[in-house]
Amino acid sequence: MNDIGVQYPARDGTAPDRLSDVVYDGIVSLIARGDLIINSRLPSETDLSSRFAVSRTVVREALGRLREDGVIVSRQGSGSYVTRQPDMAVLRFSQVGSLADVQRCFEFRAGHEAAAASLAAERWQDEDLQRLKDSLELLEKCLKNGTVGIEEDRRFHEAVAQATRNQYYISIQISMASHIATGMNITRQLSLMRTPERLRAVQLEHDAIFEAIRQRDRIAAGAAMERHILNARERMFEGV
Repeated sequence: MNDIGVQYPARDGTAPDRLSDVVYDGIVSLIARGDLIINSRLPSETDLSSRFAVSRTVVREALGRLREDGVIVSRQGSGSYVTRQPDMAVLRFSQVGSLADVQRCFEFRAGHEAAAASLAAERWQDEDLQRLKDSLELLEKCLKNGTVGIEEDRRFHEAVAQATRNQYYISIQISMASHIATGMNITRQLSLMRTPERLRAVQLEHDAIFEAIRQRDRIAAGAAMERHILNARERMFEGV
């Protein structure tokens, strides 16, 4: 455990977490807690390397991902600056070293699931559409009951994959279930802390995906799915 409360993986070669992911989470923690505020300059790579007891190469990798995710921005000759302040709650709903991985999972899903939705719009059969409709209704119940709905959300996305009638899309979706659920847990828990309008907006994104698939509009279905997942990625680091 270090001075900012981040538990580092053991240095015995068996640690599952990449050090850069732990540094990524550590910097997000500093920002979420307000130790680093918006527009403030991050410590130098040397200082961060010392703070986290890792090489500067590891620090650079973590900083690169934070830039990709819009949390910081680099100014030539000046250093890196904070551009977003995630809610502290994001730290409660995630495991150490997982935030960077969740963001990469969202990146992959945006392309993969958009392609699946597009194909589903072309190939769905009656039973597929019914499965999608049932899962959408379960999500609506979660919204009305104020429950998280991780399992219901996962079922909806798996129903889209099943509607492709392509075993590869189905297999990948199922094999990634635990990774996808981690991201869903974070974003849906955060949404429950927001306004009812925010929750409704998330449900409307699911509705748009379903409607485009139902109408067999490949372009609209793919675009709706990509927009939904990228929005979820943004919501993960949405400020207070």
